[in-house]
Amino acid sequence: MSFLFSGSDVCRLTQPSPIPNPYWVAFSRSAAKLIGLNLGDDGLPTDPKWLELLAGNTLETASHHFSTPISTVYSGHQFGVWAGQLGDGRAILLGEIQGQELQLKGSGKTIYSRMGDGRAVLRSSIREFLCSEAMHALGIPTTRALSVIGSDLPVRRETIETAAVCARLAPSFIRIGHFEHFAAQGNISRLQELAELLIKEHYPQCASHPEPQLELFKKICERNARLVAQWQAVGFCHGVLNSDNISVLGLTMDYGPFGFMDQFDINHICNHSDQSGRYAYHRQPQIMHWNMACLASAFMPLLQLRYDAQEAEVLLRDALDEFPAIFADEWQSLFRKKLGLIKAHADDIKLIERLLQLMHDSRVDFTTLFRQLAYVKKGQAVDEISLRNLFIDRPSIDQWLHDYLLRLDIEDENDASRRNAMHSVNPKYVLRNHLAQAAIEKARNHDFSEVRRLLKVMSDPFSEQIGNEYYALPPPPDLTKVAVSCSS
Repeated sequence: MSFLFSGSDVCRLTQPSPIPNPYWVAFSRSAAKLIGLNLGDDGLPTDPKWLELLAGNTLETASHHFSTPISTVYSGHQFGVWAGQLGDGRAILLGEIQGQELQLKGSGKTIYSRMGDGRAVLRSSIREFLCSEAMHALGIPTTRALSVIGSDLPVRRETIETAAVCARLAPSFIRIGHFEHFAAQGNISRLQELAELLIKEHYPQCASHPEPQLELFKKICERNARLVAQWQAVGFCHGVLNSDNISVLGLTMDYGPFGFMDQFDINHICNHSDQSGRYAYHRQPQIMHWNMACLASAFMPLLQLRYDAQEAEVLLRDALDEFPAIFADEWQSLFRKKLGLIKAHADDIKLIERLLQLMHDSRVDFTTLFRQLAYVKKGQAVDEISLRNLFIDRPSIDQWLHDYLLRLDIEDENDASRRNAMHSVNPKYVLRNHLAQAAIEKARNHDFSEVRRLLKVMSDPFSEQIGNEYYALPPPPDLTKVAVSCSS
């Protein structure tokens, strides 16, 4: 487990609170492979005790016993403001199986629940489950979701809803907030233990570096810079990029309010509680950089063990300044691939930005546009390209298509191979909000068929799935503004 060291200043033993009459809502065979579960023909664990364990009703199955479930303490910045001590308010870490930590989210109160009830509701658990597995299928680093277990136990939010427990997997759930917590306390020994543990278990290449802790900081920054570039490339927005929601392994985690964009809007806000737009689409790289600055502050005491304060600040600032360049390189590489461009040319960034501006001006569907772009052929007449009809400013998109065709002429790939390459990076299927909402509405009536169908569709996002074309369509006009918030 991540917290191999003991002490009440780090974690507390926490027993999950049982839920009455649990039932399967969803289960991921793909995630189950990570921990070697034996599954039956129905795709569920052959050992029935797993239902009770993943509901938080027991701590053992025929093959596993978890004797020390814990909740961990962390602190962090929320919406740019220091929030002080936080912690696992509704997440309980059961233990480790084959290198994966198993955590139950929504399994009852912990010492860090503050005024909360420690529960999660069905709708948020379904959204987290589906998006975790969808992101994995897209090739984007993420925590995984093993299951959703439901119960008719009532839970009060804006209205009365029902409880659910989402079982999550990750090599580690350590966050920036864990470092921030011990730095704020001035607990240097815990900071050292945490850094050494990360290096030993997850960043072994840092151990042989002359400055292992500084190198660790750089690697965490690099992973998160690349992660946010990957989000941008699929039109994904994380609605609450607080420092306590940022993984030190560069994983997408804590799926609360989130959204894949439909109509492209550079200013898109996926969380209607984010009234200032702090976590809008175009600000996400900047905010991730800001979170890395929070981590740099937490690393200061470690570097000051070897350097004076000014030297330590310079070293961390220089490392932090590498973030924008790493992000920009990754972003440009990803969007070149989305356009089917293999060779890098200086004007490519202008070509990409011009297209995004035109998409923004006409509110063109993000996923559909890049998927359709693969069908453009070398030497094709601009007025024969149907996707131009998606744009309001016809002269500008025609000029862009003309320039794009000229750019394709200097590529060696033929149309067929380029199309295949573009389809391998531009998904046909993403977890659109209206699709998730439709599955949730059925699930509220104990019909989980749509949850399971969505899981199957989203598990193969780049393929042409005969019979599932509906799931690739943009939402109808009356469903373009499905709202999500922090309430769960």
